[in-house]
Amino acid sequence: MDTGTHVVMGIALGGLATLDPAVAASQSTTTSVLIAVIAGSQIPDIDTVLKLRNNAIYIRNHRGITHSVPAVILWPLVILAVLYPFFPDANLFHLWAWTFAAVFIHVFVDIFNAYGTQALRPFSAKWVALGVINTFDPFIFGIHVLAIFIWAIGANPGYTFLSMFIVIIAYYLKRYQAKKRVLVQFRSMIPDAEEIIVAPTMRFHQWRIAAMNEKFFFVGRATKGKVEILDRFKRIPVPQTPVIEAAKKDENIAAFLSFSPVYRWEVDEYDEYYEVRFIDLRYRSNGHYPFVAVVQLDANLKPIRSYTGWVYSEHKLRKKLGILPS
Repeated sequence: MDTGTHVVMGIALGGLATLDPAVAASQSTTTSVLIAVIAGSQIPDIDTVLKLRNNAIYIRNHRGITHSVPAVILWPLVILAVLYPFFPDANLFHLWAWTFAAVFIHVFVDIFNAYGTQALRPFSAKWVALGVINTFDPFIFGIHVLAIFIWAIGANPGYTFLSMFIVIIAYYLKRYQAKKRVLVQFRSMIPDAEEIIVAPTMRFHQWRIAAMNEKFFFVGRATKGKVEILDRFKRIPVPQTPVIEAAKKDENIAAFLSFSPVYRWEVDEYDEYYEVRFIDLRYRSNGHYPFVAVVQLDANLKPIRSYTGWVYSEHKLRKKLGILPS
């Protein structure tokens, strides 16, 4: 989920914690738990700072080790080590338990996004992405804000947020059923599809679809239960040419290939350089595919410049590559 949603989830969990008699019995425990669960709801995303280095490192590592099994165990201990000295009268076990719940819920809800997490590390490096909830879901964020407002005007926080979480669980189940219907309908249209990726959007009734069979890539969308194919590309295996092999060694291209499961490729030759481009097919927006990786190689197949990330026009891509002034 996005940062804002994780913040309101932390506040909600702090309110829910007031149902715990050990928390409610002590002002020190109540205050420390609220601070801890807000911190616990944020700390797995500390790897966002990697974006300050470059997109390649960020793509390779975001939601990786910081969302792993060891991290879920260690993050609560880190928070307690910092926080507990300021609240020595707090109930340590209950403080740890609610902090652990906050970290666990952060990782758990991220699994339902299309981006997913490597939550099974170190047992598996596989990305777990159920693709049921968009990274920012207006309903989930809105119902949290509403519940926080109801708490602020005097309602019991425990029962307010308990009711809210029950509604959210029902919402998740409804989203899962909606995605399943999209999958069934798409399979009826392309029975030999080998892989189908259905990704949510911010709109409840709209889904993105990327799929492939032996001969083609398919890009589509589902709106209010109706599936349509928007683009179809011939599926051509990436050739093992010297240009392609040199391109794969570039960190931006390597990061893209480690992350993207459905993409097409292009190679262009100019007077002084080659340009290799990989295009992710999962994120079609207004007829454009904004998530790309590009590398330009000189005549000796040495990288000149490269980029991976989100760009919404060719002009902006040229700026990112440093070909045009920013």
